[in-house]
Amino acid sequence: MSTENNGEEMEIGKLRKGESELSVEEIFEQKEVPSWTDQLTFRSMVVSLILGFLFCFIVMKLNLTTGVIPSFNVAAGLLGFFFIKVWTTVLEKFGIQSKPFTRQENTVIQTCVVASSGIAFSSGYASYILGMTEKVAKMAEEGNTPSNVKALSLGWMIGFVLLVSFLGLFSIVPLRKIMILDYKLTYPSGTATAYLINSFHTPKGALIAKEQIKCLFKWFSASFLWGFFQWFYTASDDCGFTSFPTFGLEAYARKFYFDFSATYVGVGMICPYIINLSMLLGAVISWGIMWPIIETKKGIWYGADLKSSSFRGENGYKVFIAIALILGDGLYHFIVVLLKTFYSLAKAVLKKDSVQDANGTLDEVKVSFDDKRRTEFFLKDQMPASFALAGYIVLAIISIIAVPFIFPQLKWYHILCIYIFAPILGFCNSYGCGLSDWSLASTYGKLAIFVIGSWIGLNQGGVVAGLAACGIMMSIVSTASDLMQDFKTGYLTLASPRSMFISQVFGTFMGCILSPIVFYFFFYKAFPTLGEEGSSYPAPYGLIYRGIALIGTEGTSALPKNCLLLSGVFFVGAIVINALKEVLVQANYNSHKYVPSPMAMAIPFFLGGYFVIDMCVGSLIKFIYEKKNKVEADLFVPAIASGMICGDSLWGMPAAVLSLVNVKPPLCMKFLPRGVNDKVDAFLSG
Repeated sequence: MSTENNGEEMEIGKLRKGESELSVEEIFEQKEVPSWTDQLTFRSMVVSLILGFLFCFIVMKLNLTTGVIPSFNVAAGLLGFFFIKVWTTVLEKFGIQSKPFTRQENTVIQTCVVASSGIAFSSGYASYILGMTEKVAKMAEEGNTPSNVKALSLGWMIGFVLLVSFLGLFSIVPLRKIMILDYKLTYPSGTATAYLINSFHTPKGALIAKEQIKCLFKWFSASFLWGFFQWFYTASDDCGFTSFPTFGLEAYARKFYFDFSATYVGVGMICPYIINLSMLLGAVISWGIMWPIIETKKGIWYGADLKSSSFRGENGYKVFIAIALILGDGLYHFIVVLLKTFYSLAKAVLKKDSVQDANGTLDEVKVSFDDKRRTEFFLKDQMPASFALAGYIVLAIISIIAVPFIFPQLKWYHILCIYIFAPILGFCNSYGCGLSDWSLASTYGKLAIFVIGSWIGLNQGGVVAGLAACGIMMSIVSTASDLMQDFKTGYLTLASPRSMFISQVFGTFMGCILSPIVFYFFFYKAFPTLGEEGSSYPAPYGLIYRGIALIGTEGTSALPKNCLLLSGVFFVGAIVINALKEVLVQANYNSHKYVPSPMAMAIPFFLGGYFVIDMCVGSLIKFIYEKKNKVEADLFVPAIASGMICGDSLWGMPAAVLSLVNVKPPLCMKFLPRGVNDKVDAFLSG
């Protein structure tokens, strides 16, 4: 083995052991920090566009199946590093010298990609937008009137998301110094991404990055080829490996099986253990215990002749108990985060006053070299508060005028009220996200559904109006917290706030164009059964969000017997579980780690446990890896998971194209009970 390879292995070994002598910024001190214009390169925008499309597809696919969206900040940073390295390597083969690839440029790419994929979530194509459609309205049965449904078209979807997605950026920009420097909020995902990017661009970190990229590419290829292989056996519904009755046909009927999805195994490796186990617990409680019991009440609690999809029947329990869990969890976190926000703000103000001595002068506070350097560059490219205020007012006026043309049910004064309160809620969401890494954008959106829906009423189109108001509110509070999280990443990598803001704007614009196109052509048109229970893309949140809107406008009188009682029990249960966890945290008991998440428990109530099994397999792989080598697992599990998710999701693109051009798989692999199989054999032989 060469001396160079031996040296690399020694350096990698040191990095894995966490050996370090200099601080981060001392290591980078001799490297020139490029100006904000040099951080925004042509290649970074091209790579952001490619990755933005891929991540929009991934987020859309996850939204339309389980709704579980892990943080992709780390994956975006890793893939951005990989693509630029490929770019520069190819050019060098042709003798073309490229500009040095800096951590600031890497941060710009990550920001742009996360902003783009964030729009795929906040634009609501798998939730409130889908809830407006006639298909979902028929499933809900109630409120299926012309004023309460809206046909989807690419034109108005792009127009709507362009109108409402940029205001959140302008609402939070003036507060970046307060959030990052004064209150020193951590923003865990943003901080973790910054450390990853910093490590890539140190001499030692580049060696580890090379290994991570090899690992990512290997699993990316395997995942893509596995998706391609599975496709051949899916000629019709309930065919292929996704319908493999892993635990027997009875368990399969109750939606307990492993469906061989590389995407969900990868997501399970990224999500915390408690989230995956909470979903498994929710699947057992609902599909293993509750729904079989409720089925025995058919004809007693609800009509025996009702369709399973009716809100007046079995589906009412599935949807509204899930809604109760989600709302209980969301309300609890909303109140707690709000209280913590006010408490932290008051504490920060008092602390600021208390550092003054008797003579009214400030005590000298020791500041590290890293903090001094980061603060210097963070304050270097200021954006005037007047610019942000003017931008918010202008965009709000345009939106107030234009949105009612898309949704006549919404009047200008409804939208004006949203835009008055949205910056306050955006600040609360950003502050809460900085404390806990928990964005409550969907909770604020549900609040808007209730307020606007009840204000307008069912007969005047309150369902569609409430869902549209949800979209406006979610877009503002979600993009606000995303931007502040990226400002934290930029602060730790010395990326200019100005370049960060511009990359966020560019990424948001990309998302506004890419997300509707990906949804409309690759899912809505390619899969006619989208949104239906049991299909490849059940999109459960479409029905759930419409159910919330119906409650807001109509009340609960249409629900089946005891549905409201059970929903109330689970609503209170969600609050009690969260309160118990908070008590254990405050008492410093480690047992708080084992308290389940009600929000996660609610997800399989409607869908079943098949995807949860996949995610638990991902957790098991991660657990075994960590037991074997914890440091190595921390380095390579995100790369493995990213490769599995990206490869499987990338195969979804050609699969959707084949479906659009009516090319079907040649084979169908099905699993039948022995008795049914004997009858099929007898029929075929006869």
